[in-house]
Amino acid sequence: MLPPVHPQTLADVSEDDLLALIFPSLPTNDSVLVGPGDDTAQLATGSGAVLATTDAMVLGRDWRDEWSTGEDVGRKCVAQNVADIAAMGGVTTGLLITLVAAPETNVAWVQSFTKGLVAAAGEIGVAVLGGDLSSAPAGVRMISVTALGETEVPVVHRSGATPGDVIAFAGSLGRSAAGLELLQRGTPDLAPELVAYHCRPRAAYEQGPVAARCGATAMLDLSDGLVRDLGRIAKASGVRAQLDGAALAPFVEALATAVGEEARACVLTGGEEHSLLATFPDRGAVPEGWHVLGTVGEGAGVVLDGELQHGGGWDHFAG
Repeated sequence: MLPPVHPQTLADVSEDDLLALIFPSLPTNDSVLVGPGDDTAQLATGSGAVLATTDAMVLGRDWRDEWSTGEDVGRKCVAQNVADIAAMGGVTTGLLITLVAAPETNVAWVQSFTKGLVAAAGEIGVAVLGGDLSSAPAGVRMISVTALGETEVPVVHRSGATPGDVIAFAGSLGRSAAGLELLQRGTPDLAPELVAYHCRPRAAYEQGPVAARCGATAMLDLSDGLVRDLGRIAKASGVRAQLDGAALAPFVEALATAVGEEARACVLTGGEEHSLLATFPDRGAVPEGWHVLGTVGEGAGVVLDGELQHGGGWDHFAG
């Protein structure tokens, strides 16, 4: 009988050995002057100003290994950071990746993660500049990504919405939350395309600069739920966001077959969508590919057909 084959873990390799597996596959581009392997990467910028954002994913909190592969996690960490740059009207130029993992982590998982990272970054022409590796206590695995970018037009803040503006989004609504709902129910086969979107969201990155050029007055990445994130625009701008139920209805109906009565909650409060949510001066300014959901008025908060909305969405500490 052949001896059992044990998967190679991080405890079996050195940091240099692991980096030697990862570095050759990382994407680059013409703006990278010094890439992975030195103490610091060097990136050329045409605009002279740099956009920077960071986000983290933690095993058991942001993903579960029984639902997501390493490749899924690699793709998702790119999506959530590039969407943040796009929400300012920018284009991502480079990513810095930190992996914190317990020594018993399989090397194969790290390779799978790298595959997803490389594929997602490569599809949009973003360079991976380097990052950091660190060990962790048993059972701990965490990814942190810092995204750098720039924009050729003035950045779009959350605070610029004014009464009379229209509210619109580019991408999808509720699909990620519906996919998560199916996973939690143990019925992912009912709508595998929704589960796939939850595991590998793909934001409408290219629409961020488009919206900025078309005069978007406020914009953000739809990551914590429509009501919660639209509330952030309303609060920062000192206005009331007025959602139209008829405009939302097609997106609710599209999910109803898969998740039933939860479809409405998925659309209104579902997180990890990474679509772009913005306000524009009028309907004529809304670019092609965006869907109008309502208007901006006087007051505060978010209302749906005149009814004030409370809570919902994702909060890292309150749940």
